[in-house]
Amino acid sequence: MSYDVKEIESKMKKTIDNYNSELAVIRAGRANPELLNRITADYYGTPTPIPQMAQVSMPDARTIAIQPWDAQSVKLIEKAILASDLGITPITDGKTIRLTFQPPTEERRKELQKQVSKLGEEKKVAIRNIRRDANDTASKMKKNGELTEDDLKAAEKKIQEVTDKFVKQVDEITAAKNKEILSI
Repeated sequence: MSYDVKEIESKMKKTIDNYNSELAVIRAGRANPELLNRITADYYGTPTPIPQMAQVSMPDARTIAIQPWDAQSVKLIEKAILASDLGITPITDGKTIRLTFQPPTEERRKELQKQVSKLGEEKKVAIRNIRRDANDTASKMKKNGELTEDDLKAAEKKIQEVTDKFVKQVDEITAAKNKEILSI
């Protein structure tokens, strides 16, 4: 049993990566092709993510164009988008599906900011839980005689430094996303 600062940092980094990917799908009025990664269409009996069935591009900041490789799948993709929680009606010309994103209302922006802040708090709790587990491991090591009292204090200090670094990152990411939402 050992506490490993690299392992702790790795777990906290995964929390940050997860936070970034969750924020990427929060629709802030700008088109973001990542929104389509979680929408699947029934393609020959297999639920398939839209980006694996079509070329996804952004002709401008508020539009996503979807060009299916198989013309038969246009209706399937359109149906999947309508059934999703995107809240956007696709426009189809037979070959290409266009999704146009409208800027959110002031009320919707405030809702999005609350959602982002809540997610940020959840990630900070996850980081603190990693810290607690690491401190528990270090305490058990002290109890078993694997660490001295000074080693334990040094370990707890290092673990806290790593925790503070990642909590600060969450705060910075949250602030940047909230600024993005306001600037729409």
